Amino acid sequence: MRRARCGSEYPGHPGGGRTRIDRLAAGTIGAVTRSNALGEYLRARRELVDPADVGLRVAGVRRTPGLRREEVATLAGISADYYLRLEQGRDRNPSPQVLEALARVFGLDATATRYLLSLSAAHPTAARPARREAVPAGIRQLLDVLALPAFVENRMFEVLAANRLASALSPGIRPGSNRLRSMFLDEDERDLYPDWEHAIGGMVASFRTSIGGDVDDPRIALLVGELSLASEPFRRLWARHDVKALAGAPTRMRHPEVGMLELRREKLAIGDSSGQLLVIYHAEPGSDSARSLALLGSLAATDEALAAEAEVREPRRRTP
Repeated sequence: MRRARCGSEYPGHPGGGRTRIDRLAAGTIGAVTRSNALGEYLRARRELVDPADVGLRVAGVRRTPGLRREEVATLAGISADYYLRLEQGRDRNPSPQVLEALARVFGLDATATRYLLSLSAAHPTAARPARREAVPAGIRQLLDVLALPAFVENRMFEVLAANRLASALSPGIRPGSNRLRSMFLDEDERDLYPDWEHAIGGMVASFRTSIGGDVDDPRIALLVGELSLASEPFRRLWARHDVKALAGAPTRMRHPEVGMLELRREKLAIGDSSGQLLVIYHAEPGSDSARSLALLGSLAATDEALAAEAEVREPRRRTP
C-alpha cells in the first residue's frame, strides 16, 4: 500500500508548514467562516436553486446560477432590500419566521432548516485553549470488547479512541487523527472508498452540521483553512454549505486484504460528552462482508500477537 502523504507535501499538515496556514487561513476561508456565516449560507443556497423548481420562467440565459435576490425576497414575502441586508451581513438577527420562509424557498429539509436557524443565533467565539477530551471509561471498555470496528470521534471528527479492528479497517481511524483530514489528504484512505466522491460530500455536509454555528472556533478555522489550501474538492464542497444529519448510513469499502465490504455505519451520541459519537461498522449477518470482517479481525489479532512477541524478544536481544 502507498504511504499517506504528510509533512511539507500539504501546507499545514502535521509536521509541515503550519505557519503558512496561520497566515493564509483568514484570507482563504474568511468569507465562509468568520465574517458572515448567515449571509454566505443564504447566498450559497440561493445559487443552487433552479428557478423552474420554484415555478419561475426564465427568458434567455442567465449569467449567474440560481435565483436572483429579488426573486428570493418575493417568494419569501420580504422586501428585496431586507434580503440584501441579510446576505451582506448588515442584519444578522432575522426572525425565525423569516428564516423558515427562506428555508421553504430554498427547499431545505429539517436538518438544513435547523442549521439555518442556528446561524442567526450564532455569536463570535472567543479564543480558547484546546483542552484534552476524555472518553468515558465505560465507552473505552466497550470498544475493547466489541467484535466490530468501533471508535469515538468528537464534533471536529477527531478520533479520540479506537479498537484494534477499526484501525485495521482504515488507516485513518487511529487516536489523534482527524477523519476529515484523512479522507481528503491520505491516499490510503481515499483508496478504500470506491464511492469516494459521494463519501466526501456527505462527510463535509455532516461536518457542517456537527460544528453548527460555531464556525469561529479557532481550531475549526485552522482545519478548514488547511483543507481549503490543500484540496480543491474540499474547497468546492465547503463553498456549497450543504448540511446533513449526523446519522448512520450504508458504506462500501475496498479493503486491500479482505476485498470489498458492504457495511453499515452507525453513529450513536455519548451522553454528557460534549458531542462525542460512538461510531460502529457492521455487516449483514451471514453475508460475504460479515465473513470478510471476521477474517479482518483474525488478521488484526495475529498482527497484534506478532507485534507483542517482537516487543518481548527485542529487550532480550539487547541484554548483554
